[in-house]
Amino acid sequence: MVSPVGTLRALHHGRAPGDPLILPGPWDAASARVFEEAGSPALATPSAGIALSLGYEDGRVPPTEMFAAVARIARSVSVPVSADIEAGYGLAPKELVEQLLETGAVGCNLEDSYKGPGGPHTLRDPAEQADFLAEVRGAAGGSLFVNARVDTFLAGVPEPGAAIERARLYMAAGADCVYPILAPPEQLPALRAGIDGPLNAVARAGGPSPQELGKLGATRVTFGPGLLHRSLGALRDIADELV
Repeated sequence: MVSPVGTLRALHHGRAPGDPLILPGPWDAASARVFEEAGSPALATPSAGIALSLGYEDGRVPPTEMFAAVARIARSVSVPVSADIEAGYGLAPKELVEQLLETGAVGCNLEDSYKGPGGPHTLRDPAEQADFLAEVRGAAGGSLFVNARVDTFLAGVPEPGAAIERARLYMAAGADCVYPILAPPEQLPALRAGIDGPLNAVARAGGPSPQELGKLGATRVTFGPGLLHRSLGALRDIADELV
């Protein structure tokens, strides 16, 4: 029998162009069940979406509350769940892995920048981040799918070469997938050509569809908090009918 993490890994490989792995981002147990019932083979929680659902600003959720939210989601569904755990909350790799696996999640996003209150994103040294990812992978063994977020575009570095350089380091350190967040769609072919491994792209409102992102080179498509924002828009329409 294939383990949940084995299932998650297998879903990232052998994908045809235009057929990326689409991972909806649940923010609570109810939304997770909706996505599973609709046929999603796996789910990827967005830290910003969970923050909004819990009444926090993005990046300000205490780790105990984030892990508790992920646990509620993971135990509510039977498909593999990957969790966005930001930069790891300052936890040592072994402790981080233990706390994450206790939630029932079998994958994670780990980002390579940090941001102070109201400040810009500051990129971590890529070699230090690669070492951190290697330690996480070592602590987890084969029990955790690691999606290494590359924040160069988020930090205002527009050249794809900077993202490719980091992505190669992170894949060499044991990452299963890389996620150059906010990469412009037109940069995806260059990123695909330069990165030997699964590539995560984010689908944004008004942008290319997941299938179009797949044709441009994305292996996997996530949504950040976008699906929650769409749900809130529908809820506002309902609320307007009640007034």
